[in-house]
Amino acid sequence: MKGMIIILVLVIFSYVSSAQHIFRRIDTTMKLGKAGYKISCKNANEEKNYVTLNPVGFKNTARDFGFDIKGRIIQTEVDDLNADGFPDLVIYVQQPGPKNAAAVIGISSMENESYQPIGFPDILDDPKLRTGYNGKDQFFLMEGTLMRRFPLFTSDSLPVQTGMYRQVQYRVMKEERGLRFKVVRTYDYAKQ
Repeated sequence: MKGMIIILVLVIFSYVSSAQHIFRRIDTTMKLGKAGYKISCKNANEEKNYVTLNPVGFKNTARDFGFDIKGRIIQTEVDDLNADGFPDLVIYVQQPGPKNAAAVIGISSMENESYQPIGFPDILDDPKLRTGYNGKDQFFLMEGTLMRRFPLFTSDSLPVQTGMYRQVQYRVMKEERGLRFKVVRTYDYAKQ
């Protein structure tokens, strides 16, 4: 009987632990030098969450702001993505649905006085990149660029993972309407 109670407690504990991981609240401060961002999000709803950003080390003209996202925040990172010497923020968002597709929200500091969004292209708009795409994205920053990695799938009605992966490298570029992530390199490889 005592053994059954211990097993029951362990099962309940593991369930609670995994549930907390799924609904983990985001409340972190990320800086590059003395400036950066405080990010808060309850991260409770799979469909919609509210994100609050507070400037850290910015001039008094920069105000707190918030916005809704579709999905949950997976991770946040800070780097100087447009080589202007000021911190830029990327937020990786797990979108709802069976594909486990992710999206990127980019925010650029305008000389630590205000913010500007960094547009991110939809992978489905690019015929070369979307071939074999079926979600399961992983993102990370590397030396001022954004890297995206995902497994490639067959194009059948029931997609099967091929064993190959695609890696896409993005750089922030200035356009007429502002800043935007642009693909600068892509390659496919077999994961060892």
